[in-house]
Amino acid sequence: MKPMVIDLFCGAGGFSRGFKDAGFDIALGIDNDAACGKSFKANFPRATVIVENIQDVDGTDIKYLVHKRYDIVIGSPPCEPFTGANPNREISPLDRLYKDPLGKLTLEFIRIVGELKPKVFVMENVPAILEEEIRTSLAEEFKYVGYNKIYFNVLNAEKYGTPSRRRRVFVSNVLINPKTVKKVITVAEALADLPSPYASTIPNHEYVPLSDKKLKKITRIKPGKALYYYRGASKAIPTLIKLNPHKIAPPVLGSSRFIHPFENRLLTVREQARLMGYPDDHVFYGGKDQQFNQVGESVPPPLSHAIARFLIEMLF
Repeated sequence: MKPMVIDLFCGAGGFSRGFKDAGFDIALGIDNDAACGKSFKANFPRATVIVENIQDVDGTDIKYLVHKRYDIVIGSPPCEPFTGANPNREISPLDRLYKDPLGKLTLEFIRIVGELKPKVFVMENVPAILEEEIRTSLAEEFKYVGYNKIYFNVLNAEKYGTPSRRRRVFVSNVLINPKTVKKVITVAEALADLPSPYASTIPNHEYVPLSDKKLKKITRIKPGKALYYYRGASKAIPTLIKLNPHKIAPPVLGSSRFIHPFENRLLTVREQARLMGYPDDHVFYGGKDQQFNQVGESVPPPLSHAIARFLIEMLF
């Protein structure tokens, strides 16, 4: 019998996709965004989907809906309260966790884990949660709900077959150490066999309009450079980056857009999904910005798959 997964803050299902492909059954996904719920259901039709604020959901609700055992709870609470890319994040690290309304959703993940008592949980977020005060508080919160040993597993997506950089922390009650892959997938390799977006039947591969002014500007950008930078809390964040075809892509973010390495146009949603390691049969619903956000705010499926294979081999 396949181990069962519950996905909190599920988005379009990037985290779940890796687990599904590794042999897990996806039992349930929860997200408060209707477009994410539609995407998740389309990609995991056998799963139950709850489109609801997680603060209004408890373990009893989940147990009633699932009607079967569950082995692992995964999820990606919002990273905006913690990331240095957010110019409005709270100054105090603890305020990011206990005061910021989005930051407090991390505590909702912990609450549900405590109510469900899964064999394993894996919570993904940005490395900024490793600040000592936040890290200590998270360990204490998980201890309060019954998990005494907590690991902060730091993994780089590009080491597991993702064609873009992404460094993330996976907080778990187990040490996660997947095998890395030797081959690096470049931008050119990731995008190689996609047809023109002007005449494509591939889902989410439609041309993204750009103003004439920006179109003229991007023709002068060199590979690896950005047209604009915006100020984050701790650094300048590039956007409208012209991709270098011979390297892996920069981090794919919900707010970022990339310029095609060979054509003077923006990448399509499908092309950005390719840079996150999504297969073409994984679809995204909602408006164009919602689709880009679903891609950029997810766990890359190759990284999720590496984690899932590690867990299924070691624990199940």
